[in-house]
Amino acid sequence: MIRSLLYVPASSERFIAKAHERGADAVILDLEDAVVAADKAAARTQLAEAVPSVGRKGAKVFVRINADPALMLGDAEAACRAGAFGLYVPKVEHAETLRELAAHLHPLEVALRREEMVFVPLIESPAAVLDARAIARGPRVMALSTGGEDLAFLLGAQPVPEVLKFPKLMVHYAAKAEGRLSFGLLRSTADYADTEALAEAAREARMHGFDGASCVHPSVVAALNAAFAPSADELDWARRVIAAAARNEGAFVVDGKMVDAPVIARARGILGG
Repeated sequence: MIRSLLYVPASSERFIAKAHERGADAVILDLEDAVVAADKAAARTQLAEAVPSVGRKGAKVFVRINADPALMLGDAEAACRAGAFGLYVPKVEHAETLRELAAHLHPLEVALRREEMVFVPLIESPAAVLDARAIARGPRVMALSTGGEDLAFLLGAQPVPEVLKFPKLMVHYAAKAEGRLSFGLLRSTADYADTEALAEAAREARMHGFDGASCVHPSVVAALNAAFAPSADELDWARRVIAAAARNEGAFVVDGKMVDAPVIARARGILGG
């Protein structure tokens, strides 16, 4: 279960040193927006130490690579060699980008005898929002997420909840339609000072079925973990569904409602299985 994903600048030794203490389920080492052009090469090299450092307490480690074609494949290869669990891939417009990444990484993964990295495409343009379901069908896609600030900029709009809610829900529906996870809040996460507003937004996102969300400041992690954690009632329901599934073949009834394969999968997801 990934409830919280904390962005950490891949060029900041100070933030990297403390990232494993923040309680996030995942850490995203950012080579893109958080790193100035002059520091990108050094930040990429630093992944070899940064990835194991931020993941030392069990957090899954993603690397947000650069969308620039001159940097993308090199970033992905460095993340792979460093042992990152997956890639956050910015500004994805179509699934072909993901196929190119997967094809580039496969021989290296075989040589390193490591598991395949997973991808989280970032949907950051109007065209990508409309094509999100096709992107979700791309190789290795674990989840979708929407880059609200860039999307609002390309729309000529303000990144306020009234603007972002509809396109973020469209991307969320695309992810769920293809059986992928969905990360995000129905608002911008850039304003992290209002922790109560972010906590309320996390509860709203959970109500809509989002699985977790990213944040840019560690003060938000606890609110995300609390909002996206299953309730006691949900855990009880999931345990009873899994127990009943072990005793039955095909569809069956729990709490007066029919249980089929998708419901069983949801129960397993709640229990972290």
